[in-house]
Amino acid sequence: MTTSLIPWLNVRSGVEALQFYKDAFGAVELYHLDGDNNTVVARLSIDGAEFWLSDESEANPGPQTPAGGTVRMILTVTDPGKMFNHALNAGAREVFPITDEHGWSVGRLEDPFGHHWEIGKPLE
Repeated sequence: MTTSLIPWLNVRSGVEALQFYKDAFGAVELYHLDGDNNTVVARLSIDGAEFWLSDESEANPGPQTPAGGTVRMILTVTDPGKMFNHALNAGAREVFPITDEHGWSVGRLEDPFGHHWEIGKPLE
């Protein structure tokens, strides 16, 4: 497995955004999960350049929400627990611990500058 750093966009209407990125940039879906209330989580690729997309939530506000963010990062590594703990020791704050769900082992940190980092790997 190769380490990668991929942006994650939070949007107000994931289904519409998904279609827009397909139409506008020729994005193809690499992963897709339908959620409650017509929400979506998807991993997309535009000629090999990947990004994640999901509907905003209280924990993940989008740019149209006051004080919302525009992006979070997902850092894919071979040993998420080791990287997660290393970041905690360096001053990050745990948002949620590493758990196994939806085919991933992943946890979330907030760095000292307010950026959210999900650190994980796909489950075998």
